[in-house]
Amino acid sequence: MRKTLLFLLLLGCALAVCRAEDARVVVGAERTSEYYPALKGKRVAVFSNHTGMVGDRHLVDMLVADGMNVVTIFSPEHGFRGDADAGEHVAGSVDSKTGIKISSLYDGKSGRPSDESMHSFDVLLVDIQDVGLRYYTYYISMVKLMDACAEFGRRVIVLDRPNPNGHYIDGPILDMKYKSGVGWLPIPVVHGLTLGELARMVNGEHWLPENRVCDLTVVPCLNYTHQTHYVLPVAPSPNLPNMRAVYLYPSTCYFEATPVSLGRGTEWPFQVYGHPNMKGYDFSFTPRSVPGAKNPPQLNKRCYGVDLTSLTDEEIWAKGINLEYVIDAYRNLNMGDQFFRSFFEKLIGVDYVRRMIEEGKSADEIKAMWRGDVEKFRKQRRPYLLYEE
Repeated sequence: MRKTLLFLLLLGCALAVCRAEDARVVVGAERTSEYYPALKGKRVAVFSNHTGMVGDRHLVDMLVADGMNVVTIFSPEHGFRGDADAGEHVAGSVDSKTGIKISSLYDGKSGRPSDESMHSFDVLLVDIQDVGLRYYTYYISMVKLMDACAEFGRRVIVLDRPNPNGHYIDGPILDMKYKSGVGWLPIPVVHGLTLGELARMVNGEHWLPENRVCDLTVVPCLNYTHQTHYVLPVAPSPNLPNMRAVYLYPSTCYFEATPVSLGRGTEWPFQVYGHPNMKGYDFSFTPRSVPGAKNPPQLNKRCYGVDLTSLTDEEIWAKGINLEYVIDAYRNLNMGDQFFRSFFEKLIGVDYVRRMIEEGKSADEIKAMWRGDVEKFRKQRRPYLLYEE
């Protein structure tokens, strides 16, 4: 009897371990049998950065070790190593570990590879961690690469990764008169798609110029749904250092278009906000020049404001895009039309939000204005989903 009980106990433990392993999200890059055959005998380009990790190795290192002919690396905003400031021009270089040429898509030119680069490869692998926001620029670089590959007849393989903000849709659809380097497609601020799903939608909706369609393959993640709360193993960019910053990013990024500091140059970027002239707050912080935020707003000035670091994930998720923070700072500073810069419309994507804030409308009243956009996009994106909602 005792032996039977022991056997059942061990069996239960083994099954629990198996279930835990089965539940682990497997990213596209790990599923080498799904894409290695397409790389054999081909010249391979990789669009990635420091987030393109496969276990404890970078995708590029794994490809080289496995004999793949990687000829060039395309790097996005923040560079291949992910340590450059937002929007900073990053020169091309050579990867010191592999000797492979790195071509920066943020070298101050078009954000699109040169014709010479396009002739150098046959297949483009995309493997980069996105955070699911319209103004987060990695997807824009991917779309520009898709367009170039469509024009030059190159195949694109997206090695998909989860979207940490993939459990909801929120915000207005971009009014294309505000199309810019921080808003490229007619999608909501929070689109809820993985890069693989978004690439499928770009093709399906004919969003590339001249109705071009690229030869696209997506290697999906395993054990992922849009309700999976995926914790990023690597910070995707210098000022999104933790999951709280990733979750607050849809609500606090708009301070980029105001005089208010959102914590760049502190240990809490996108998790606090303040200004030297804000009144009635005990909490304060002083932005400093640090790697990834060399010249942050309100540099070396004591800012008074709000600490959001005590919010739970559930509290942040419940609000979605929360304009209360911007409204609070706007009313506190009482700067009138000196508060917002034109960059605000590029971030939020429409012109009515600024107007409604200035008219004294509440965050809920403003949010009601884009409810129809959310429902419209939810239906529009459905054919391109790879994972359960």
